[in-house]
Amino acid sequence: MDVHDPRTDPPPEGWAAFRARCLPPVWDYELLRREAWLAKNPPVLAVVRQGPAVVGALAVMVCRGWGAGTFGPVSGGRFRPRWAEVYLPLLSGYPACVFDGDFTDRRTAIRQFERALREYVGPGLLGVVYRAMNPELVPALAGRARISREIDPAAVLVNRYSTVDEWAAGLAPDVRQYLNPDVATEAAPGRTDLDPHELAGLLNAHRARQDERAWAGGQRSRVGGLHLDTRSPIAPAYLDALVRRPDVITRTYRAGDGRLLGFNTMIDHPDGAAVHHWAALPSADGGRKGLYVDCYARCVAHMIAAGRPELTAGRAMLPEKQALGFGTRSLFSVAVPRPVLGR
Repeated sequence: MDVHDPRTDPPPEGWAAFRARCLPPVWDYELLRREAWLAKNPPVLAVVRQGPAVVGALAVMVCRGWGAGTFGPVSGGRFRPRWAEVYLPLLSGYPACVFDGDFTDRRTAIRQFERALREYVGPGLLGVVYRAMNPELVPALAGRARISREIDPAAVLVNRYSTVDEWAAGLAPDVRQYLNPDVATEAAPGRTDLDPHELAGLLNAHRARQDERAWAGGQRSRVGGLHLDTRSPIAPAYLDALVRRPDVITRTYRAGDGRLLGFNTMIDHPDGAAVHHWAALPSADGGRKGLYVDCYARCVAHMIAAGRPELTAGRAMLPEKQALGFGTRSLFSVAVPRPVLGR
């Protein structure tokens, strides 16, 4: 079991092949490196091996506190209280613990990971929270004094459609009215024509409004949701690398004067597409109401045309996504205090 700091360590041997076979692009080592350098609670990467082969991985945020500064230090006092979260803050509907399909000894691997992380972080490690885990991972994570709880699910649309019109026919009239707005839109993979500062500004403002609504609606009470949010603002340098990838499709919506009204990144993978980032101007600032409906319709159209088995869409705005035909997939969080780490 190896623990790597993407800021200072080279990519693990065999990582690129495992990532391409089993993981979405947010696990790309260069993206992890940029995320880690620009995060207040930087991620590290734990790699599970069977002999020389990589058979599993865990992305781990080492958290210093909710009031931490913008950037996490490369090293810190080993006695300083910290906790760890196995979590993908930039793709919250997917687990940050993944094993190769042929690897079965997951419980042993999890205990080895916890011992390695305890040694890596030092005596100040208070425990580990596994956020947003798929149900099949829970037996390997559970045990004495480990707290497991179901959290807000991920939105999933299973591909049962032959055309996008077939999907749209199931929408309520008050939802369907937002399809095909009179707004200029453009989408392509590997885009090099975008200003990452413009994207980051819109996206971080959108996330801040979501957090405010969550506070007002009392949605921060569920373990593993937005409660005690440890995410960092998304940096322009990260988005710049993300939208240039050939497996990420970026769609933009612009007003007649060129102003950015909204944008979406969609992860495209043979195992399933994912509505990744979405951000839009609010109506009060000149945005277009319901623009996300058209965006989702175009993501569904890609899912159907490309023959992807499903389209996932994270864990926020579930009522709005249910109105678009999405079902849900159960997710769990497991909290492990230090005394039982590795046991």
